[in-house]
Amino acid sequence: MLKAGVLGAGHLGKIHLKLLKQSEEYELVGFYDANKKNAEKIASEFGYKMFDDLDELIASVDMIDVVTPTLSHFEVAKKVISAGKHLFIEKPITNTYEEAKELIELAVKHGVKGQVGHVERFNPAFQAVADRIENPMFIEAHRLAEFNPRGTDVPVVLDLMIHDIDAVLSVVKSDVKKINASGVSVISDTPDIANARIEFENGCVANLTASRISMKNMRKSRFFQRDAYISVDFLEKKCEVVKMKEAPEDPDDFAMILQNAEGIKKQIYFDNPNVSANNAILEELESFADAINNDKEPVVTLQQGAKALQVANQVIANFNV
Repeated sequence: MLKAGVLGAGHLGKIHLKLLKQSEEYELVGFYDANKKNAEKIASEFGYKMFDDLDELIASVDMIDVVTPTLSHFEVAKKVISAGKHLFIEKPITNTYEEAKELIELAVKHGVKGQVGHVERFNPAFQAVADRIENPMFIEAHRLAEFNPRGTDVPVVLDLMIHDIDAVLSVVKSDVKKINASGVSVISDTPDIANARIEFENGCVANLTASRISMKNMRKSRFFQRDAYISVDFLEKKCEVVKMKEAPEDPDDFAMILQNAEGIKKQIYFDNPNVSANNAILEELESFADAINNDKEPVVTLQQGAKALQVANQVIANFNV
């Protein structure tokens, strides 16, 4: 079992602490939180060992799980990597792309592994169809959330849209060519609703919308590719695959047949994979343990986390506010 420590015991940090304690891959050594009053409360309430000194926690473990506000990511991650410890870090990886690049170089230098917490990669609905998404040419994503003051310290792109940016980058095997974006600040100092149109060199277009001032929650993505339409509901953990194939000469009575102007007939059929329930956060943490123990590449590398941040920041830079 890998010895693990958690840095940050806020809302998400408490979830990570609980899951690491449950996991058979890790031995939870303890945690550190800069807010001593909060740290003492968590320690007394749940029995986790509280460390007064971050360096002492780092020295006691094999891996540090960073669940602190984004602005602190770079400094603490540098400290973790420089101590030769493996790093799991929540998204976004850092505040700037330059910081992320420095962490990548440092991780190579010290021979440690790093994974970024883009948890939607482990959403069972996305996992069920990821290998069926082949060369998509149009992608549409809506990530809408009810207002929560906890997330308003960062733009909605870094809070919400970055999930979909990462998912899109994981299936589109092409470089970004052009970005158009608009954002509107309604109740925060930074945009609360944003739309981005990302064009790729291979012709694929991704149209992403994120809002944190919606009346209801929604997290849906649709992928359109040659002879197939794939939808993923990240919130309900459901997916749908609609495919088209050449229509048979003598289709049965219940076959769905489309015919275009040229007379070409296609049969529509549903190929919906089974979605296996999981705890996505636990799975991402345990996948990192697997990468460490078996010297494999993490599912979401520091490089991929940096790329998602780079594109997110490009979206923000292109806002027509």
